[in-house]
Amino acid sequence: MSNNSRRWRPVEGVLVGIAGIAAATLAISGLSHVAPASSFGGLYVLAILPVALGWGFRAALAAAIVSAVVFDYFFFDPRLDIHVEDSQDLAIVASSATIAYVVSALARRVRQRADEAAALAREQAALRRVATAVARGAPPEKVFATVTEEAGRLLACEVTAMCRFDVAAMTVVGLWSAPARPLDVRLGSQLPPDPSTAAGLVLANGRPARLDRRGTDSPRDPSGLDAEDIESAVGAPISLEGRLWGVMIAAARDDPLPANTENRLAGFSELVATAVANAEAQSQLASSRARIVATADATRRHIERNLHDGAQQRLISSALQLRAAQAAAPPDAGELQDRLNVVADELNGALEDLRETARGIHPAVLAEGGLRPALKALSRRSAVPVRLNVQVDGRLPDHIEVAAYYVVAESLTNVAKHAQASIIDVSACASSQVLTVQVHDDGRGGANLARGSGLLGLKDRVEAVGGRFSLQSREGDGTRVSVALPVDRLSLRQTAFSGHDDG
Repeated sequence: MSNNSRRWRPVEGVLVGIAGIAAATLAISGLSHVAPASSFGGLYVLAILPVALGWGFRAALAAAIVSAVVFDYFFFDPRLDIHVEDSQDLAIVASSATIAYVVSALARRVRQRADEAAALAREQAALRRVATAVARGAPPEKVFATVTEEAGRLLACEVTAMCRFDVAAMTVVGLWSAPARPLDVRLGSQLPPDPSTAAGLVLANGRPARLDRRGTDSPRDPSGLDAEDIESAVGAPISLEGRLWGVMIAAARDDPLPANTENRLAGFSELVATAVANAEAQSQLASSRARIVATADATRRHIERNLHDGAQQRLISSALQLRAAQAAAPPDAGELQDRLNVVADELNGALEDLRETARGIHPAVLAEGGLRPALKALSRRSAVPVRLNVQVDGRLPDHIEVAAYYVVAESLTNVAKHAQASIIDVSACASSQVLTVQVHDDGRGGANLARGSGLLGLKDRVEAVGGRFSLQSREGDGTRVSVALPVDRLSLRQTAFSGHDDG
């Protein structure tokens, strides 16, 4: 039975009692031809029970006395002949009071168990939602937001916050407040862990803490969130691997928080600590993958630049010297001219191989001109005709351009090798938040990430920069590679360009 049932109006309790007593009386009357009516007096307990459940002992006592009077009136002679000095009548009243007390106690116990079960169910549901956010790979800020909202709704308080303890301050990493009265505090705010607040006490003692402004002259916010209208606050530590990582705060603006709020918040904080640790671990792993990819791209760019400025330039210089030697050779030196021509052809071939190798390591056109000209160059070199549609203007972040480029390059290579396609559609569209790239061919389909076609490496690269990779490739229906890459809106000067380029 929920707390709301205890707030039912008295008139409802009267109606429930009357209905129950009437039903029991009719039942006893119907059974009186089977056995004496006095054998069925216990049926009135069924009328007292719902009254006790909903309205407590006093209402149950009233229902018990009324049921005793009704039982006496209808089934005993003389009717309503009740006297205080009569031991039988006293026994009836005493038994009614006893029944009311016992039933009320049972009802109270049932209510308590029901409330505990409901609270446990709500807590488990909240934790499932937190675990789901972690399992889906949500970023830490999303996990923290979910944790604070679930804690606020679970505890039925007006404000909840998650703060991480730093060297000399605490940073607000999660925040939730009742929609009608939002807080002035913002995510990312750095606040001093004042030892006279709940957050500061948690930092100092490592234990749950509670502070109420009511009854004191202190104008200070008891939570530590620097909010003026908070009257009551509790804090509970969040510990990761034996160290104090931060604090969960629950606060109320008007009425004090219930007496057991700090214990409930502490239990919830202990349970979500694992989720917080997992979220941070996933974030660190994603950052590590992104750093590895960025380092590899920088290394490839460095190698390409060295090849271009070093070996390639030396080969070009050698080719020029060879042409000068050819021009200076006597006209009648036919054998020498033939040998010089062979050397020139070999030198030109080596230079072209070197240029192709450099393009494979890191395309200079991408570094110099950006994604748009780089995709044009890819489409021109493709062995299968390409219809190119680029809706990107300006430059994107380097790691996004590189990821998009290699998605298209690897996809074109796969189509040429395996798809037996006649046409490839390549599209790239950038907004202020996401770059979407698609490569779709009309080949035989059947591509699979598990077959080592290079697609798995593309998926890892895309996910390392926070993107999403999708592959659709039914047999006989072509292959579609779709990629969504996050774009920092501040790094993209988008001018809503829309056009169609044929490679």
